[in-house]
Parts: sequence; structure tokens; C-alpha cells
Amino acid sequence: MWYLCVFYHRLLEYRKPEFEALAGLFGAESSLEWRLPEDYHPDSPFHFVNLPSEDMARSVASRSILIKGIYEIWGEGHNFEELEEAIGSYPDDRKLPYLSPGSTFKISIDSFGRVLSTRDQSDRLHKLSFIPFKGKVNLRNPEHKFCLIDNDDYGSNNGLPPIVKRKIFFGREIGAADRKLLQTYQLKSRKYLGPTAMDAEMAFLMANQAQVKPGKLVYDPFVGTGSILIAAAHYGAMTMGADIDIRVVRDGRGPNCNVWSNFQQYGLPMPISLLRADNNLPPWRSGLKEMFDAIICDPPYGVRAGGRKSGGRKLLKGVIGPYTVPDDKRTDHIPSTAPYSLAECVHDLLDVAARMLIMGGRLVYFYPVLREDDSPEPTFPEHPCFKLIATCEQILSYRYSRVLLTMVKVAPYTEEIELAAKMKHLEFRENHLKWLEEGNLHSGVFSPADVETNGGDEKFSSKPKYRGKYV
Repeated sequence: MWYLCVFYHRLLEYRKPEFEALAGLFGAESSLEWRLPEDYHPDSPFHFVNLPSEDMARSVASRSILIKGIYEIWGEGHNFEELEEAIGSYPDDRKLPYLSPGSTFKISIDSFGRVLSTRDQSDRLHKLSFIPFKGKVNLRNPEHKFCLIDNDDYGSNNGLPPIVKRKIFFGREIGAADRKLLQTYQLKSRKYLGPTAMDAEMAFLMANQAQVKPGKLVYDPFVGTGSILIAAAHYGAMTMGADIDIRVVRDGRGPNCNVWSNFQQYGLPMPISLLRADNNLPPWRSGLKEMFDAIICDPPYGVRAGGRKSGGRKLLKGVIGPYTVPDDKRTDHIPSTAPYSLAECVHDLLDVAARMLIMGGRLVYFYPVLREDDSPEPTFPEHPCFKLIATCEQILSYRYSRVLLTMVKVAPYTEEIELAAKMKHLEFRENHLKWLEEGNLHSGVFSPADVETNGGDEKFSSKPKYRGKYV
């Protein structure tokens, strides 16, 4: 059945991928069928989607971060006369159960791009008098919710081209997102934060892209202060993280201000473990494999923190062979590190994910993009074990953006696969360095002074996407 999905007007490229990931989580067997209302722009918040059941629509809406509401449309038109005719022809067996005596209902009046005055809302409610409601109005806790959406001339302040013709929708609300979720987990009220803490909205979107659900094991190899794992734990997953900085995973800012206290703050299950580990030298034994259901992370690419791996800039004088930390210095020892290029970091991430994810498991991570006029579409890292199913760009500034890549494991990890992956990495690394040289850029590093996050609020533009070199 076709439903009208109304999205929040932000993070435009994330909306459909999140919806489709959640539909797959709740049982959809194939890609969904979409269509736009007549004369509507593709970036519009309004999309019709064909779903197999009302239960699935309700489940997707309640879990989503970017869905404002999903509606069973009883009628639409360019004016109230056309709307009345359309509602009148809608099957009675679909309408009457929700209009019966003894039921309670509420009607909301909405419009995209502008706020309707109380008088305008009352006027529109009066024009719905042709609908034979027999129940009682209950504004706080109604059994049935309805919505009238009146889209007229909204100008261009929302970044979209002007509307072609007025459109009015009326329908029954099937489900809506819980926006209180983001208020609960907002960063400004969190106990322990670092400079790279993932915004709550994006962390929950990443968890949805990874199809996190109760009983699944989720791993973040760049855990930092745990923002991504907090979102995964909220959805019932068991979590596990690692970071190369032992001060982050062990100490934090004291016994009551660390990664563990963040989970305690929200009453979430604690991570199974937090490791001091190097993504370049993963700690997993050779016989250990396919234990994670999802790997979700934000690899270091130099916007606010550069990548590091185990190593040192200087050789220890007078030391022959491997260096062992004396027992009396182990407690406070901070291992030395060396720069870790983005190309090498992502190769190692894909290799670990190929070995440690179950079949059908998802790898969700960010990849940075430099946007410039004279550059072709970027290429993204590949691996024989994975299929790339979604790319979602988030604009950080006029020059920079980052792309959320969602990959699904489709082939088992073998020695042949490992060799093929190394060849792909060498090819990718060569192209990567070539683009860096042409752009006079540092390897895998953006300048923090050049990046100013705009929160993902894109504006309509005729410019192509992914305009530029990748770093």
C-alpha cells in the first residue's frame, strides 16, 4: 500500500537510505518503491512509498530519526473542493472504523515552509466539516490522529524552488519519530566529551544504517568517548570499542567522568569491553573471526584529530631488539605513536571488517571529501567482501564534506580475498596520492581552521554533488 512519508527537511541524502535500512530491519525483502507527488522537487520532504503493511510503516516511523510522520492518505487536491471529492471516493471500509462513535481523535494542521496562524488553522479545520467524525476530540491522548497538510507558496527560504501549485493532503497518521530521543542524548548535557564526539543525531542515524537491534554485537574501533556505542546500546545492542589512546578508554577525566560514566548517565548496558588497541595492529587472534554483527565508526581524517598508529619517531638509544616496558612503569606508560594516513587507516578498517563481520553484517563509516569545481566524482574504497549500498553526503563547509558509507558483507574472507584486497588497496592508494599531489594537500588531513560544520542543513543547488578531490 502507498503511504505519504513526510521527512524533516535536513540531511537530505540520509533520509531514504535510513528509511530503507529500517524497512530491511523490519522485514522488507527488497528495495522499496518511491514516487514524488505531482510537481514536487526530489529534495522535498514529501515522498510516497509503497510498504507491505501498516505495521512496518509504524515500526519504521517510530525508530527513524528523520521521519516526521507516515500517513495513510485519504485524499489530496489543489483546493478543498478537490480534497472533498477525493476523500468521498476513498473506500468506506478504510475510513469508517476510524470515524465511529465512542472513538477519540485529533486533527493537526501543518504546512511546509511556513507557520499557519491560529486563525488560518481554524479556517482549515472548519472546511473539513464534510468528514463525518462521530467520535470525540481528545488533543492529549487520542486513539486516532489525522493531519491536514496544506502546501502553498512557501518562498525559497528552505532552499527549494518555488512550489508550482497548491497541494492539500489529508490522511490518518500511522506513525511518527520520537524527537525526544535526541533531546535526551544531546551532547551539551553529556558528562564526558572529547573534541571528536559524534553528534547524537548522526550517531543514531549511523546505528539505523547498521540495522542495530537487541542482541547484536556492535564494534567501534575508534571509540573515543563512546557516542556511537551509546546509540547502539540504546537500541539494545551489546557493544565493544577500542581506541589507540589509553587515556581515553581507561582514565577519561576521572573515575566519575569517563566513557563508562556516559553509559551510566543514560542507564544503558555497559560495553562488554573497551580496549586500548591499534587499528593498524588489531588484537584479534588468528582463529577468531566473524563475531561482530556491525562495525560503526568515524575514522580519524584530520578535521579535528589526525590518525595515529603504534610506532615512534626515534629509536631508543642502546636498545637492541624489542623494547619491553619495565614493570614499575607499566601502569602509567603511554605507548608512542606515529602518523596514520587515511588510505592506510581505511584499508585496515576494511580488512578487519571483512574478517570479523558475520555474513550480511554492515560496516558504516565516514569518508571525507574535498569539494572543488574542477574535480570529478570521487571514488570510494572497495573490498571484495563488501557491497556498497548507500552513500550519504554531509556538507561541512563550502570546501569540505564527509560521506557516510554503508557496506554489507556479501562474501567470506579467504586468503585469495585478502590478496585481492591488497591489490585494490595499492591501486586506491596510488590514486589517492595522485589526487593529494594535484591538490597540494597533506595525506589524509584537513585543516581544522577551514572546516565549519553547518549541522547538515543543505540548500538546493544546481552544482553537482561530491564536487572535488577526496583526501
